Amino acid sequence: MTDPIAIPLRAWLLACALLAPLAAARGEDCSVTVGVVMELTGTAGAYGQAAAKSLEMAFRDINAAGGPHGCRIVTDTRDSQSQPSVAVDAANQLVQLRKVPVLVGGIVSSVTLPILTSVTGPAKVLQVSPAASSPRLTELGREGRTGGLFFRTITSDALQGTVAARFALERGLRRIAVIYVNNDFGSQLQREFVRAYRAMGGTVTVVTPYNERQGSYAAEVTATLAQNPDALYLISTPVDGATIARAWISQGGTRRLLLNDGMNSADFIRAVGAKYLNDAYGTSSGTTPSASTAYFNAEYRAFAHMDPASPAADRAYDAGAIVGLALAAASKPEPAAIRAGILRVTDPRGLVVHAGREEFAKALAALKAGKSLRYEGVIGPVAFDAYGDITGPFRLWRIQDGVVTTLGEISAEAVAALNARLGAAAPGTRP
Repeated sequence: MTDPIAIPLRAWLLACALLAPLAAARGEDCSVTVGVVMELTGTAGAYGQAAAKSLEMAFRDINAAGGPHGCRIVTDTRDSQSQPSVAVDAANQLVQLRKVPVLVGGIVSSVTLPILTSVTGPAKVLQVSPAASSPRLTELGREGRTGGLFFRTITSDALQGTVAARFALERGLRRIAVIYVNNDFGSQLQREFVRAYRAMGGTVTVVTPYNERQGSYAAEVTATLAQNPDALYLISTPVDGATIARAWISQGGTRRLLLNDGMNSADFIRAVGAKYLNDAYGTSSGTTPSASTAYFNAEYRAFAHMDPASPAADRAYDAGAIVGLALAAASKPEPAAIRAGILRVTDPRGLVVHAGREEFAKALAALKAGKSLRYEGVIGPVAFDAYGDITGPFRLWRIQDGVVTTLGEISAEAVAALNARLGAAAPGTRP
């Protein structure tokens, strides 16, 4: 999108105050640009497309409610093509040339991490990811390398790995092989899964990495099958995951599959064939339903022409809502002030607000009156710890007749208790 008028971001609030009457007389609006780097194409393209529409919907709702300080939020969106080098180049353009104070993205950890370490971290620009789940992002926070300017609206794979291990054993999967994508996301998730699975008495027959975008994965599948596992944990994305699953099944591999959150995908099911996936199970970050959940489920399909259950869609809306409200709460359009705004709009003691135009109008009025907010989003109440992480429940699901169905949920408290019993690292505390 193009800014209606050119206003330097560093002078945003002052410009809005001085120019709003003149702009109104001319029928124009002041604006603030949010940088967005999304995986719109490539192996994670399905996630990024759904998330980009969610962000657009969230900013539309905030703008319709009056916008931050009476200004409009506009986005400058770049496609990472699901490639780290492309993502870093796009982020550099947004940060160094466009001078955006906040960047939303990426979706997958292999894109989000290099943006953080090469661009936003050194430039001290705020970054919010809707779906990057690598535990390495928490470690960077602990090491002081994020400056407290990184947040994400998805739970860490340090938690998903533990949940997946318990779920596998509950389904009777006691001798499992792991094939995982050889990037930050895949390596961290498999490490956490293997640690927890073995600690709970399971046997890992073999752990096999693969590199993305190969024409064939026959060698990796053959090597893994040689260990005669009873089940396979496939940590992948829909495109490569489907190629691997087809090779696995064609070579006679067990159809008892465990899948990561991003494999909850209609594209994956179609590509593999529904009849081969009736014994496939998976885990995803769950939700604590609220009025925001109902609003999103009712509105998103008509707005985006996509399923509201698309991976990353719900938490991308919340990322956009939090960024938009934080801009309204910020004393000036600079990263540190917007960070303070994020904490002010996710205050557990604040005024409860939900998603949608009417709720955001209430939120903007409360902020103007000096109040803090407790945003209860599509995924539930959102609160960040010292490293920008959230906690929440996990959804347990299976694929049956080509449809993903929910089997149950494990609460945030139960996950924390299980991690404590296994000796996992304790979560951070709220700043």
